Amino acid sequence: MLYWLTLLSDGGDFFNLFRYITFRAGGAFLTALVFGFLFGKPLIAVLRKRQGKGQPIRDDGPEGHFVKAGTPTMGGLLIVGALLTSTLLWARLDNPFVWMVLLVTMAFAAIGFADDYAKVSKQTTAGVSSRMRLLLGFIIAGSAAYWAAQFHPAELQNQLALPVFKNTLINLGYLFVPFSIIVIVGAANAVNLTDGLDGLAIMPVMIAAGALGVIAYAVGRVDFTEYLDVHYVPGTGEILVFTAGIFGGGLGFLWYNAPPAAVFMGDTGSLALGGALGAIAVATKHELVLAIVGGLFVVEALSVIIQVLYFKRTGKRVFLMAPIHHHYEKKGWAEPQIVIRFWIISLILAMIGLATLKVR
Repeated sequence: MLYWLTLLSDGGDFFNLFRYITFRAGGAFLTALVFGFLFGKPLIAVLRKRQGKGQPIRDDGPEGHFVKAGTPTMGGLLIVGALLTSTLLWARLDNPFVWMVLLVTMAFAAIGFADDYAKVSKQTTAGVSSRMRLLLGFIIAGSAAYWAAQFHPAELQNQLALPVFKNTLINLGYLFVPFSIIVIVGAANAVNLTDGLDGLAIMPVMIAAGALGVIAYAVGRVDFTEYLDVHYVPGTGEILVFTAGIFGGGLGFLWYNAPPAAVFMGDTGSLALGGALGAIAVATKHELVLAIVGGLFVVEALSVIIQVLYFKRTGKRVFLMAPIHHHYEKKGWAEPQIVIRFWIISLILAMIGLATLKVR
């Protein structure tokens, strides 16, 4: 919205700064951060009052989690609110990719909110049915994928770009939308599975969003794409403003979610943020790179899939408990130890993902 202040510029004054994506990204970061600090405590107070007993704790979960009983959930509302406010203020609202990722985020947040509300109102760990969540997720992701394809350059429409092998494109044709659905819905649910310890999910989301924001900015500039030898996708640079909002809002939330958490993100936040990461990857044609920068989420999801399939086949478990962060809890690792080490792994994977921009 503030971009329109450039209409008041003569080309060499303060208003001209609003033309620059990097300047507006900085504004989005600060706006989201301040939003988190301003509304964090009041939101937590409201959630604690309305929810009473807070988020239900699984009976079969790690024993150390029972002390968390009474902690309110739906803290994702703080992140989503900060992200929505900062994006609407600082991003160009005539950019289709901004609306694509923003609407995916809000739609998945709505699914998560309904799930969280069902859990706290009924005081059960079962919320919205998994089938309904998947069905709604497929519809949202499919619509977003089709939308994105309409604004991709003709030579990139329905194509899968490969990292490292820069001149190789795989024509997915009609399979592009189903593939994108897997990316977006898979990312949403992978982040949801990761959100099991205080502060565990939010920092890797911020790291992955930061990496994807740099990629979006790079592929949205023709001069950068020529130097980095990546495909040019006009308009994606504006997504950097959106990811700056994720980073600022994430930091504001982490202030209250750091161990011991005063509030949980809940499905409201985890589904929204995971969906956002998937949507950004589809918009920028970096779906496979998402599997690298968001590698921690991939491992968390795979640990659950492996555990379930192996147990059904043999009646035995590969991990002491899935997702894998609970496995390390069962092995005696302290919660902060697991969280910080997983943060370090996320940062390493993000750096590897960014390195693919220049690898030939």
